[in-house]
Amino acid sequence: MQARGVDPVRKGVAFLCLSGGECELNRYTRALVDVSETSAYRLGVALCYRIAGHVKKTAKEVRVRPGASGLPGFFFGLREQSGTAEGMMSKDWKTRTQLVHEGSRRSQYGEMAEAIFMTQGFAYDSAEQAEARFIKAGPDEFVYARYGNPTVRMFEDRMAAIEGTEDAFATASGMAAVSGALISMLKSGDHVVSSKALFGSCLYILENILTRFGVKVSFVDGTDLAQWEAACVPGTKAVFFESMSNPTLELVDIEAVSAIAHEVGATVVVDNVFATPIFSKAVAQGADVVVYSTTKHVDGQGRALGGIICGTKEFIRGVVEPYVKHTGGSMSPFTAWIMLNGMATMDLRCRAMADSAARIAAMLEGNAKLSSVIYPGLYSHPQADLAARQIGSGGTMLAFDIKGGKDAAFRFMNALEIIKISNNLGDAKSIVTHPVTTTHQRLPAAQKAALGITPGLIRFSVGLEDVEDLIADLQAGLAAV
Repeated sequence: MQARGVDPVRKGVAFLCLSGGECELNRYTRALVDVSETSAYRLGVALCYRIAGHVKKTAKEVRVRPGASGLPGFFFGLREQSGTAEGMMSKDWKTRTQLVHEGSRRSQYGEMAEAIFMTQGFAYDSAEQAEARFIKAGPDEFVYARYGNPTVRMFEDRMAAIEGTEDAFATASGMAAVSGALISMLKSGDHVVSSKALFGSCLYILENILTRFGVKVSFVDGTDLAQWEAACVPGTKAVFFESMSNPTLELVDIEAVSAIAHEVGATVVVDNVFATPIFSKAVAQGADVVVYSTTKHVDGQGRALGGIICGTKEFIRGVVEPYVKHTGGSMSPFTAWIMLNGMATMDLRCRAMADSAARIAAMLEGNAKLSSVIYPGLYSHPQADLAARQIGSGGTMLAFDIKGGKDAAFRFMNALEIIKISNNLGDAKSIVTHPVTTTHQRLPAAQKAALGITPGLIRFSVGLEDVEDLIADLQAGLAAV
C-alpha cells in the first residue's frame, strides 16, 4: 500500500519546481524513495511549510514596484481596488465588502488592520524628490498631513466608493465639510438657493457667514418644487439642502431639485447625514456633491468628530482641496482610522437601527400624550412615497411632539433610563434631543415655529439596544408626562 505522505511530497516538489524553487529539488526527491508512512507524512508537512514560505517570499518580490522610492516595501502592497492604478473605485464589490476592504493599503509588514500613520510630515530621498513632490504629488505620495495622509486617503477612497463618486476629501468635522464644500466654490456676488429646514449650524453658515462676504442666499420650502423653480435663476451658482431635514425629517426630492438646478447650471450640494450612505445614493439621483458629518453614522460610536466631501476628482482636488488644506480643516490620521473601523459595521448598524426605529414609530403613533409622530417610514408621513422611492427606508431617526410643551418634554426626558440625553445622533446608544433648547435654540421663536420646531418636539436617534428595552424606556418616560 502506498505511504500516505508520498503523494503530497511529489505534488509539493512539482509545485516548487514550477514556482522557481528548482534549487530545493534535490533536497526532497530523496524522500520519494524508501520512506516509511510516518516519515513520509512528516516530510509532507514540512514541505507544506516550506512551500508556504517560498510563496510568501515570491509574492513580496512580485508586489514590489520597480523604481519605487522611500523605505523598502513601504506601501508596496497592492491597493485593494479593482479599477485602474489612478484609483478608480471597485464596481463589482457589494456594499458590505466595500465597507471592509475598499481603498486598503498595506505596508511591507502586511498588517491586517488599517495602519495609523501618525506623522505630520514625510521624508524625501533627496532635495530633488522634495521639489518634485511639491510641484505635483503622485498617487500615494504625501508631503504634509494637512495636505493628505495614507490613513486619511484610505478613508477618502472608501467613502468615495460607497457614495459612488470619483473622489472625496476628509475634514475635521461635519461643519468643516459643509463650509468647505460651499465656501471653496463661492465668491462675492454669487447666488445660492437653499432649503430653509436645516441644522442650526448650517443655517448660520448660510445666513451669517456667506452673506457677510457678499454671497446672496435665497431660502425656499424644500418640499415645494415650485419654490425651487422660482428661486433657481440663470447665474445661480449652487443649491444646498439636507436630503432629510434636521430635526423635522422633511425630505427634499433629490432627483427633481437636481434637474431644476442643472437647468440653470447650478452645482447641487446635498447634506446626506440623516439619510446615511447606506440608504441614500444621492449622486445617482442627481447630486453633484455630497457631504457628511462622519461623526454620526460613519463612526457610529460617539468617539470622534469628522466630515467628508464627496464629488468629482476635478471638484475635490481642484476646488475643495486647495481651500481646506490651506485653511486647516483636514482630518487627522487617528480620526480617519476610527472612521475606517466604524465603516466596517455601518451597514449592519444602520439597518438594525432603522428596523428598531420603524417598530418604535409604529408603537408611538396614536399615543394620547403625543400630538404627532414623524417618521418617513410611516404611511402617515406626507412624504412616505418619496421616502420609499428615494431611500427605501424610514431611516434611523424619528421625532415626536409631546403635548404640554417644554415642561412635559423635560419630564419625559428626565424619566428615561436607557436612552441618553445628548445632541449627537447616529450613535450605537439611543439619544433624545430637545431641539428648541439645544441644537436650534439660537433661532428666533417665529423661525422655529415656521420650521415646525415646537417646545414639545423630541428628536430621537435610535441606537442598537434591544428594541423591547427601548420601547419600555419610552413608555416609562411618557408615563411621567
